[in-house]
Amino acid sequence: MREDGGVSDEVDERVTPPLVDEAVKKAAVCWVSVAGGPAYALWCLPLDGALLVVTGPGEQAAPGLADTDTADVTLRGDHGGRIVSWPARVARLRPGTEEWDTAAPLVAAKRLNASGSAAELVARWAAEGCALNRLTPAGTAVTGADLPAGSLAEQPRPAPTVRAVRKPFRLHRVRRR
Repeated sequence: MREDGGVSDEVDERVTPPLVDEAVKKAAVCWVSVAGGPAYALWCLPLDGALLVVTGPGEQAAPGLADTDTADVTLRGDHGGRIVSWPARVARLRPGTEEWDTAAPLVAAKRLNASGSAAELVARWAAEGCALNRLTPAGTAVTGADLPAGSLAEQPRPAPTVRAVRKPFRLHRVRRR
């Protein structure tokens, strides 16, 4: 609103479509792609219209996310399918800042299977150089018929946890009559 009471022609970039707002509020997992690379499924915490994501040593991997200013985010709906993709502005929260002191304990409290208390987890993130990133919607969201119609499935990426599976052990033979 202008000082004279009229409506301003300026666009407020904080205004996001209702679908993006609702999807962000309900998000527990987001798919994040950096510089057109493969999308990584990351657990996240919604906070004030943005998603908070922790990456780094001992946490989830998202190559390049901590060092970029932009990323592409895809969220799913209640039915499990993709409902919206949007460009995100990436901001890394630094230990010792007011933003870190506010957000890191909230994210640590929601971190599943973490050893130690939330305070110990936050201290470890700061000491080991983990990145706490805020992904804020920025730009035009892709929804509905504008989403890709085909599958975006990819071959599994190599991981150190993948190993060859042996044939199952048999205790006895089954004889047919």
